[in-house]
Amino acid sequence: DILDPERLVQCPYDKHHQIRARRFPYHLVKCRKSYPQVAKELSTCPFNARHLVPQADLRDHISNCNDKRFIEEEIASETGDFQRRQMNSLSTWQTPPCDEDWDTESLEHLTSPFVQGMADYGINGTTLEHKNSLPPGLRVPKSSPYAL
Repeated sequence: DILDPERLVQCPYDKHHQIRARRFPYHLVKCRKSYPQVAKELSTCPFNARHLVPQADLRDHISNCNDKRFIEEEIASETGDFQRRQMNSLSTWQTPPCDEDWDTESLEHLTSPFVQGMADYGINGTTLEHKNSLPPGLRVPKSSPYAL
């Protein structure tokens, strides 16, 4: 029974280790550190990190791995579901009406040039002067103390 968390699993690093399936991932990490020479000779299955096989047998394992079949079936079912949803759903989105006229707006801005420290809010063609918020006797520095 693959899904039984109490079943015993043999450690790939030390054949004398029998570990419960629920503790197996933790044991793999611990044994990998304890047996670095054996770890160099083993390869990890791309479909299940709990499958550690000798590097020479990896190709055979990949072609016969049970987890590969589960992943392939899941991908096939997801692809089929996605294609069905695409065919069943038609886009109902429509472009909202646009009230902007950029040409007119650009002509309005040409009549009032940009001046540093002055703000043009477009209210009856009035231009408001920028107010200095510094207390009397202080001024804004003329240059930045940081060189760029």
